[in-house]
Amino acid sequence: MLSPVNDKARRWLSGRKNVFQNLQLFIKGEEKKIIWFHCASLGEFEQARPLLERIGKQYTNYSILLSFFSPSGYEIRKNYNGAAYVTYLPLDGAENAQRFLEIVKPGLVIWVKYEYWHFYLHGIKQRNIPLLLVSGIFRPGQPFFKSWGSFHRNMLSCFSYLFVQNPDSKKLLGTIGFSDDVAVSGDTRFDRVIEIAASSESIPQIEKFIGTSQVIVAGSTWEEDEEELDHFANTHPEIKFIIAPHEIDEDHLKDIEKLFRHSIRYSALSTGHQTDRLQIQNNINT
Repeated sequence: MLSPVNDKARRWLSGRKNVFQNLQLFIKGEEKKIIWFHCASLGEFEQARPLLERIGKQYTNYSILLSFFSPSGYEIRKNYNGAAYVTYLPLDGAENAQRFLEIVKPGLVIWVKYEYWHFYLHGIKQRNIPLLLVSGIFRPGQPFFKSWGSFHRNMLSCFSYLFVQNPDSKKLLGTIGFSDDVAVSGDTRFDRVIEIAASSESIPQIEKFIGTSQVIVAGSTWEEDEEELDHFANTHPEIKFIIAPHEIDEDHLKDIEKLFRHSIRYSALSTGHQTDRLQIQNNINT
């Protein structure tokens, strides 16, 4: 319903066209067994990436299939060469889940953080396929821990093993009967951050923008975050701000430019445009 007026919804819908036919073509030419990684979006992919790449190097007799639910992940990583195939996950439903699993026939399934889809999970369990949750995190307010949460608890029972981020999550799971197949393994996103930091390179345009000023970096921001930052940025002209918004469609970027009147897009900065504006820039770079 939203696709005619919402670009993300349109990409979400169009990206799922012919998904089964394309999957069949991939599997037809694939001789190795499949390890299937599923991520909701780009953040979960970055969380899974250290594990995914380690498995890819260590278990060369398997091919990795990577699926996304959101266009924010798929559109950016659809050409990721660490996986043999990247696809959208078809909508959860009995027919879709059965068809997907019959085509892929994975030998191992790894889902990241908090993706729970009833028909897929039960289809995996019925086929006795090992299913792992990695970097899971649980809080008291989630449905699993409510009196009416039996449907969600039932989905948790489909996992062969739950790797959680912290002891609190493990303790919470113990209150609803999940204790034997749960381990605290930390947050794999830290591994990814360490990797990025170790291989980082300087960006001359950003260094020039910052100069000798203090800088605040705000990543994956939403509209509410940006509105909060607006007041702080305007009252602290001595600090430089770099904002990487979660949504980077043109309309949202224009809204940010209206909010932060002296803003400069990195795309313009890196191509040499808006040089004059850089000289008076005191607030924000997007």
